Amino acid sequence: MGRTVGRETGNGVIASPNIWHWPEIYEQENRAQDVHGAVHAALRETVDWAGRDVVDVGCGAGFHLPMFAVDAHTVTGVEPHPPLVAAARSRVRDLPSVTVLRGSASGMPIPDASADLVHARTAYFFGPGCGAGILEAMRVLRPGGVLAVVDLDATAHPYGRWMRADLPHYDPAAVEAFFEAQGFELRRIDTLWEFPDRGTLEGVLGIEFAPETAARAIRETPGTTLTVRYRLHVRRKPRGFEFR
Repeated sequence: MGRTVGRETGNGVIASPNIWHWPEIYEQENRAQDVHGAVHAALRETVDWAGRDVVDVGCGAGFHLPMFAVDAHTVTGVEPHPPLVAAARSRVRDLPSVTVLRGSASGMPIPDASADLVHARTAYFFGPGCGAGILEAMRVLRPGGVLAVVDLDATAHPYGRWMRADLPHYDPAAVEAFFEAQGFELRRIDTLWEFPDRGTLEGVLGIEFAPETAARAIRETPGTTLTVRYRLHVRRKPRGFEFR
């Protein structure tokens, strides 16, 4: 977050500057995140996607698509930024069950009631004001399906303290209240980020925060690991729900 907070591009899409501008560094960040698979385990406990249809909205360069493809029936990545669409397609070119489509959270080119899980991770289109994205996910989900939104928890430190320094008007309590009012359940997940060396860690902090905050984060981080907490917000589409 912080430096990576996006702005609308003019077509309703909110840019993600970290991965849009520094995809190679963001790839290193993905590899370092959650090395013990705590988020993956929590998702699995929420919904078992084995043999089912998964949509990863805001899939970026497709880092998580192969994980879902191991045992899902089909996996569809949705991404608005053309260079990332191309990168994701290249990543999954040998996975016949995976498709990558260009689209947005509020305009997914996917049929009604065709998915069992819609997954969105650290994506800018969820939070207060994202009603259109939630409605679109409900349209795409089958009855009983799950919308799982994974985001960073700005109440947990040190990462949350750096986020708040970059985003003084960001109110985690208001975000959580928004999700609760929309019928989401909340689970907090503690994870470990582990980098191969200091240079990689510093590069990642440099794309996630403004220069002053990044410098502070680097000073306050000994070694090559970070503890980072996530929020998992889950909303199930009721069985018998009819989208209008």
